[in-house]
Amino acid sequence: MTDQRPQYGEIATLDEQRRAAGLPPLDEVPAVEVGAAPAPADGARVDSAAARARPVDRFVTIALLAYGLVNVVMTGLSYLDFATAMNQMMSVLGVDGDFTNYAEGRTWGTIAAIVLAVGWSLTAYFSIRRLRTRKLSWWVPLVGAAITLLVASVCAAIPLMNDPAFIDFVANTAGQ
Repeated sequence: MTDQRPQYGEIATLDEQRRAAGLPPLDEVPAVEVGAAPAPADGARVDSAAARARPVDRFVTIALLAYGLVNVVMTGLSYLDFATAMNQMMSVLGVDGDFTNYAEGRTWGTIAAIVLAVGWSLTAYFSIRRLRTRKLSWWVPLVGAAITLLVASVCAAIPLMNDPAFIDFVANTAGQ
């Protein structure tokens, strides 16, 4: 025979242990089917298996962010050399003459490059935030790119619309 006393719960039945813990007896607990989602309590959200595991969504989101980053770097660098980028664009459009609005082009090109960087950063932040909370996120890079492109395009259009060669081209094209 041992002198040791039983430790807490060693000789108590399972129902006695549950009662001591403030839980109902096992015969009063409703049976739960394996694989069934628990019922939401007081409007609490229940994540489904699809919401927990979205490997395709994660892959597409990360791929779009990576593609966007490459685009932001390449386009941002071209905006920093705005006159060269506008001369190439005007050549493709068939504009006679060169871009000469250098001062405004430098300012607005820099602003457009900053807009691209900030737009991508915000898009990445919201995408990653949605990925971490396991919410559908593939659409965030697309919406972020559209908004960022719109704002950057407006920034790039301002010096272009004030360039004499481009104004002449638009006037001649409209008159035909």
